[in-house]
Amino acid sequence: MPLAMNRDVFITCAVTGSGSTQDRSPHVPRSPKEIADSAIEAAKAGAAVVHCHVRDPETGTPSRDLKLYREVTDRIRDADVDVVLNLTAGMGGDIVFGSSDAPFPVNAAATDMVGAEERVAHVAECLPEICTLDCGTMNFAEADYVMTNTPGMLRAMGQMMTDLGVKPEIEAFDTGHLWFAKELVKEGILEPNALVQLCMGVPWGAPDDLNTFMAMVNNVPDDWTFSAFSLGRNQMAYAAAAVLAGGNVRVGLEDNLWLDKGVLATNAQLVERARGVVEGMGARIIGPDEVRKKLGLTKRAPV
Repeated sequence: MPLAMNRDVFITCAVTGSGSTQDRSPHVPRSPKEIADSAIEAAKAGAAVVHCHVRDPETGTPSRDLKLYREVTDRIRDADVDVVLNLTAGMGGDIVFGSSDAPFPVNAAATDMVGAEERVAHVAECLPEICTLDCGTMNFAEADYVMTNTPGMLRAMGQMMTDLGVKPEIEAFDTGHLWFAKELVKEGILEPNALVQLCMGVPWGAPDDLNTFMAMVNNVPDDWTFSAFSLGRNQMAYAAAAVLAGGNVRVGLEDNLWLDKGVLATNAQLVERARGVVEGMGARIIGPDEVRKKLGLTKRAPV
């Protein structure tokens, strides 16, 4: 496929994530107020979309607490800056097995595996404009941890999101995830004008070399909208690669803690740096209203 650079680009800021980064940088937000404030600052810096997880305010560990999601949502919607809200729905699919010699019983303390309705409960409560749908099961870097998303689970979650009027953002960590996402569209579970995030360099999904990236891009249907990101030091390089390949950009502390070597970043600084990359390529940064029109989103009023 010949490259067709995107000239009208939106930036998504992934604000905090669910990784164990809370003690590696003082800028990783924990409390709902910190998460919302960081999202608002990212929006002021040029992010049209903010992608939010929640964390236990005391420990910083990832959480599925509906009250935390409600507070983050309300604070962002009450802010003096407009932004598209994207909440994760990736939590609740974590299985940590026992040792390789004795995988069962699973590690009950570390496993968090719940049903589709519970995994989408905060989406039904908060009604963000976008929520994520991790379109496959995969091994992560940890030895015995599996991110678990069965076809049945994904069909159920995807249908709930569609019925709620919340647009799923397909998280694709490999080409097979795109294959299944296209099946969900074919079955009528997801709308045809799908939104997808190409997640590059996440162990052990698709590596972030450019040949693999273009294989991912070439598996995205022409009438879909895609963004892409990579982790760590390749975050800004992928801001440029995504735009050049016709897509949009994701940056943020979920994926990378550093602004420069030895310099810890804030979310707003990462958005500002990405904006400079995109505009330096001759593209235009679009805002939340244009994103809503492009993706057919429904803006929600504050509660």
